[in-house]
Amino acid sequence: MTRTLHVPETGSTNADLRSFARDGYGEHGLWLRADRQTAGRGREGRAWDSPVGNLYASTLVRLAAGDPPAPTLALVAAVALEETVRAALPDAAALRLKWPNDLLLDGAKLSGILLERVDEWVVIGFGVNVAHHPELADRATTSLCAAGATSDAATLQSELAATLAHWHARWREEGLGPVAERWRERAHPPGTELRARLPDGGEWHGRYETLDPGGALVLRLADGSRRVMHAGDIFLL
Repeated sequence: MTRTLHVPETGSTNADLRSFARDGYGEHGLWLRADRQTAGRGREGRAWDSPVGNLYASTLVRLAAGDPPAPTLALVAAVALEETVRAALPDAAALRLKWPNDLLLDGAKLSGILLERVDEWVVIGFGVNVAHHPELADRATTSLCAAGATSDAATLQSELAATLAHWHARWREEGLGPVAERWRERAHPPGTELRARLPDGGEWHGRYETLDPGGALVLRLADGSRRVMHAGDIFLL
């Protein structure tokens, strides 16, 4: 069961739900959607531009004994968002997931997902370029509107809530396997050339091979060695 709160403006929907969880007001399946954020953040603390018309929404997931590892919820969120966006696009042939949970359309960034842990809670935040997309120096961007979709942020969030509930249930009942299988189906194909920027500033160049059993990215470098990446940024070459 999901419930959605809507506000015209807030600093960050993720920050608000983190406070709910810390202060004892956590509710599994609760969503918060804002028309605008004044302090939106992406991964690694990056600022997230938040003009009115795009989707800014976060939800609370309460972890239970026996769940797969919490970080693998990143893949759950990714496949749920991809399925939701795919249904909204008039032509989704060029829609692809990029590890761990970015959504690209014809190589341009369409969305971002941020997961944050608070005790037994995980906050999953979604930012989707619905009506607008920013101009970024280091990557191409796009929006649903630019791709010919007519969905609005409220409708997209409602559909995403149902899809995420479905994939979360499969993750909890069947493990990571079905989620990882769907992710592989919807991601860049094996052999795709990637540049990996590591949290310590180092870089790997190689070709995408697969996901390991825990959802980490496996790269095959030019010298034939394999590297397993648990965190960092990926760029398709």
